[in-house]
Amino acid sequence: MNQNKLLLPILLLFTCISAAQTEEDDNYIEFNDRRNVVHGVYLGLTTSLGEIDGNSTYLGSLKVAYVANRKFEVGFAGVFLYSEKDNPQAINEDLIGAYGGLHLEPILFSKSWVNLSFPMLIGAGGVGYLTEDRFDEDFYEEDADAVFVVEPGMNMLFNVSRYLQLEVGMRYRFSSNIDLSRDGLRNINGFSAGVGIKVGVFNMGRNRYKKHLRNGQ
Repeated sequence: MNQNKLLLPILLLFTCISAAQTEEDDNYIEFNDRRNVVHGVYLGLTTSLGEIDGNSTYLGSLKVAYVANRKFEVGFAGVFLYSEKDNPQAINEDLIGAYGGLHLEPILFSKSWVNLSFPMLIGAGGVGYLTEDRFDEDFYEEDADAVFVVEPGMNMLFNVSRYLQLEVGMRYRFSSNIDLSRDGLRNINGFSAGVGIKVGVFNMGRNRYKKHLRNGQ
């Protein structure tokens, strides 16, 4: 009987220690910073107004990107431009072009409703003149030229929902020299400003771990 009385407090002590260790282990397993990393993917469409050589220029772009932890984007972007820059030696010829390449975009204040980002496009394409409904009949190789483009910018991003984001921003386009026959245009440098929409999933898997932690409290 005396031995049983001595064993009872010892068993209770071991039971309390075991329960405390189990609770600590559970909390430690549930809290894991690596599980809080947020991934995302989206398809974006942007329309902009800018200028080339002092002439109004209209741009449209399409991009597909991966978003790492709401802090950095990497993907592909393509841009089409139409400019009212006329060929001085022809009638009804306007400048058109297209370029595309690597899209990079670091994001600041990513956990806020409004973010600040600095997009960069590095790519290549071509530019040339277009008549009212077709290329000029006297089209030569010199009437179009390849171009290399670097286009940095600044955006304001508005997180409407988990699946939708709006952007407003401006960019400056730096291009390599071009050589078009019958024209003195040497590059397609210029500012542009516009608005865009991104549709996708910007925080895949975010809520699962937060619910698990709340249930464990």
